[in-house]
Amino acid sequence: MTKFIIRLLINAAGLYAAIWIVDGIEYLGSWTGVLWLALIFGLLNALVRPLLKFLTCPLIILTLGLFTLVINTGMLLLTSTVGQQFGFNFVVQDFWSALLGSLVMSVVSIVMSVIFRDELKGKRS
Repeated sequence: MTKFIIRLLINAAGLYAAIWIVDGIEYLGSWTGVLWLALIFGLLNALVRPLLKFLTCPLIILTLGLFTLVINTGMLLLTSTVGQQFGFNFVVQDFWSALLGSLVMSVVSIVMSVIFRDELKGKRS
């Protein structure tokens, strides 16, 4: 359960950083809404992303993995659409904003995963 909470907080931090840094990504709401959006993003990554990676496997191999950036961009756009359906005021304006936002989220996620790697692996110091 703690791994899930840590992963949720990492996604929330990445999402908040993307909202803060990228001009084309806007959110009007409280920090609890960012946690809900991070949960939506995590669920979409768990359910939709593996199917997309399977279907686009030749493109991922052909581009040496760079096509995963396009998949991450699609996940952020899909999170915006689903979030708006649930009443969250989260807007990603266009593809390029989503691409930059997914890059910001990836960098934040990598940095925070390195910081919390022992907790994510289940080791205690």
